[in-house]
Amino acid sequence: MPRVTSADVARASGVSRTTVSYVLNGAAKPISTPTRERVLAAARDLGYAPSAAARALRSGRSDLVLCVLPDWPIGSVLDALIEHLTEELCARGLLLLLHHGRDPRPLAELWRSVQPRVVIGLTPFSAEDQQAMARADVQVLTTGEPSELGAFQERTGALQVHHLAATGHRRIGYAAPDDDRVATFVVQRLAGARAACAELGLPPPVALEVALDATAAAHAVRTWRPDGNGVVSAVAAYNDDVALAVLTGLRAHGLRVPDDVAVVGVDDTALGRLADPPLTTVSQSVEVQAHHLAAQVIAVLDGQAPPPRPEQVVHLVRRASA
Repeated sequence: MPRVTSADVARASGVSRTTVSYVLNGAAKPISTPTRERVLAAARDLGYAPSAAARALRSGRSDLVLCVLPDWPIGSVLDALIEHLTEELCARGLLLLLHHGRDPRPLAELWRSVQPRVVIGLTPFSAEDQQAMARADVQVLTTGEPSELGAFQERTGALQVHHLAATGHRRIGYAAPDDDRVATFVVQRLAGARAACAELGLPPPVALEVALDATAAAHAVRTWRPDGNGVVSAVAAYNDDVALAVLTGLRAHGLRVPDDVAVVGVDDTALGRLADPPLTTVSQSVEVQAHHLAAQVIAVLDGQAPPPRPEQVVHLVRRASA
C-alpha cells in the first residue's frame, strides 16, 4: 500500500499543499480554525505521518538512531539488548531504527534516506562506510574493535571452564551450535575454554557440534560418554539454548544433572532459569551494555567525552546445573 503524502491530505481537505504544510508543522500563519481542523481531520483519517527525512529537513536534525545489526540470529540476548536500548533512547526523545545485515541493499542507501543523528554498529563498519558517514557529519559508534570483542568472548569461555574446574571437574566437553552465523563467536569462546584448560593443567575440552534437536543432543552425549560412564563429567555450552539441548540429551541416556554431568550455559535467559535443573550460566549483563551504549549516543549528541566502559560485565550465575 503506497504511503500517504501531504498531497493526499491536501486533496482530501480541499486546500493547497502549502496550507497543509503550515498546519501540520504548526507554523504561525493566519489559517482559520475550520480549515486547520479540516486538515488535521484529513491527516488523521488517512493515517498520514511525515517521513523521517522530512522531519529532519524541518528541524535541522533527525530524531533517529540507526542501529546496524550484523547477520546474527535474533535470539533472546540480542532481543533484550534492543529492548533496553530502545527504552534508554526513548527517554531522550530518540527513536531506534534497526537495519539487519541480511538486507542486501547498501548501508549508505538507508542512512542517506532517513538521515539519522547517530549510526551504531554492533561490529565495526567498513572503512568506506565510515568515511562516507563522516563526510556527511553522521556520528558513528561501534561497540568495540574486533580484538576487544574477541577478548570478551574468550573470557566467557574461560569463565565456564574455571567454574567447572573449581567444582572438581577434570574432563570437560564443549557444546557448539550448528549455526554458521555465530561461527566467529564459537571459535573465540572455544579458544577461551581451551586456554583456561591449559592454564589449569586440564586436557583440552572435547568439542562437539550440538544442534537444537533431541536426537542430535543424545548423539553428542553418547560420544562424550560412550558407555554411560565416560570421562567427560561436565559440559560448557555455547549458550543457554545449546545447554538446554544438552540437558535433553543427558536425560535420554538416563544421566542426572549435575550428579553425573554438570552443564554451564551462557546468556542467562528466562528459559535457562526455568530449566530442570535451572542452568548455571554466564551472564553478559545485557542491560548494563545497553545502558552504556545509550550513554555513548547521548554523550556524542551532547558533545561530551564518552563514558567509561563498565567493568565486570561478564559474570557467572550459579544455579543447580553445575
